[in-house]
Amino acid sequence: MSLKNLMDLNGRVALITGGSRGLGLQMGEALGELGAKLAITARKPDELEQAAEHLRGQGIEVLPVQADIGDFDGIPGLVDTVVQHYGNIDILVNNAGTSWGAAAEEHPKDGWDKVMNVNVNGLWLLTQEVGRRCMIPNNYGKIVNTASVAGLLGNPLGVNTIAYNTSKGAVVNFTRALGAEWGKYNITVNAICPGVFPSKMAQTLVDNFSKQIIASTPLQRLGGEEDLKGLVAYFATDASRHVTGQYVAVDGGASII
Repeated sequence: MSLKNLMDLNGRVALITGGSRGLGLQMGEALGELGAKLAITARKPDELEQAAEHLRGQGIEVLPVQADIGDFDGIPGLVDTVVQHYGNIDILVNNAGTSWGAAAEEHPKDGWDKVMNVNVNGLWLLTQEVGRRCMIPNNYGKIVNTASVAGLLGNPLGVNTIAYNTSKGAVVNFTRALGAEWGKYNITVNAICPGVFPSKMAQTLVDNFSKQIIASTPLQRLGGEEDLKGLVAYFATDASRHVTGQYVAVDGGASII
C-alpha cells in the first residue's frame, strides 16, 4: 500500500475534544485535510461555532457539539450525538484539558479535582464509552491523547502546576496501559506531549518565560500553528498501525537537555 493510501482518512470519523481553538483546532485541520469527517467539542458555543465555520471554509465536514468533558453525565449523550450523525467514531483525539496554578502546599482541593476530572477522569470515561460502543465492535480504532512534556518533567522555577503535571503523567501511563490492553481489538493508543505553544492555557508561561524557554530549546523556538499536524496525522492513520502505547514530545528538543 502506498504511503498516500496509508494516510488517507476518507470515510473515517474523528471526534476531537477541546477542538475549538489552539492545539485541538490545529489537529482538526490536519485530520480534515486528510479526508476525515470531524466532530469537535468545546464548552463555549460561540468559540465552537467559529471553529466549525473556519473548518468548513477549508472544505472540511464538521459537527460542533457543545460539551464539558468534566461533566461525566454528559459523556454518553455526546457519543450519542456523534454516532447518530455520522454512524460511527473511528478516531478519538482526547485533547480537552485544563490547568490550575498554585504552590503545592497551598493547592486547593477543588482546583486539584477540576484538573483531574477533565484531564484524567473525563478522558477515561469518554475513551471507555467510544471504545465500548464503536471501536471494539468494529475491531478498529485510533486513540490519540494530548499529554504534555509537563507529564515527563518538572517545571521552571516559579511555575507551580502540580495538578496539571500529575494529570499529564497519568495520561502518559494511561496511554501505555490501554495500548497494551486494547491491542487485541486492533485499537492503537498513542500520546502527543506538546512543549510550550502560545495557546490560551499557556499564555502566562509564554508571557513570563518565553525568552528562557527559547534559550534552553535546541531548535530555538516555541511551538507553532503547524507543529502538531504531522504527528497527529501519523497516529490517527494506518501509517502508525504497528505503533501503540507510545508518547512523543513535540517541544523543539527542550526535554532532551
